[in-house]
Amino acid sequence: MSRWLSIDPDLKVVLPDGTLRPMSDYEWPTVVLMLASLLLTISLFVPYWSLTMKAPQYPQGLKATLYINRVEGDVAEIDGLNHYLGMPSLNEGGKIERQISFLAVVVMASLVLAAVLVHNRWAALLALPSIIFPALFLADLKYILYTYGHSIDPQSALGQAIKPFTPPILGEGKIGQFVTLAEWGPGLYLTMASSLLVIFGLYLHRRAYRAVAQARKRANAK
Repeated sequence: MSRWLSIDPDLKVVLPDGTLRPMSDYEWPTVVLMLASLLLTISLFVPYWSLTMKAPQYPQGLKATLYINRVEGDVAEIDGLNHYLGMPSLNEGGKIERQISFLAVVVMASLVLAAVLVHNRWAALLALPSIIFPALFLADLKYILYTYGHSIDPQSALGQAIKPFTPPILGEGKIGQFVTLAEWGPGLYLTMASSLLVIFGLYLHRRAYRAVAQARKRANAK
């Protein structure tokens, strides 16, 4: 056992200079970061975003639900409408992202777990992708929606009837005669919660292991 991992009977960590710290100071960063990794992993299996479209001829609405690696819902019906605008199918949007996203999230969750084992500033670098992931997802979604809504073929059957548009990433919007409602799904909220937990876990991690580094310096100075 290393010099600073020896534990006294009262569950105190003995630092290199002989000072004591509660064992919980080193348990909590692990617990918080592991929970963040778990939330990120669970997000793989639930929706991240959805768009519901309603019009007089579709009173029940048409809905597309976006998971991290696929699109579900009334995809065929929406693609049928888009055909008259010369627009690509829903599955064409963000195709590359969906192909790599599942593995990418698994890797990010693994890096957060790895940060638990790193007792220096490199822990923050390992966890950084998971912190910025929700913002990157929304930025990429916004770009995809913009590209998609500006791909109308003016020579198509209804290409002159609807102007280029950008569906909202959250809230209500309007596309031609359709009223739309964009909603964030539980998967996206889980990634946001995970991001906040990572930040908090890194704070606890830094506070705990910075004390170890400072105690080591004091011990070496004696």
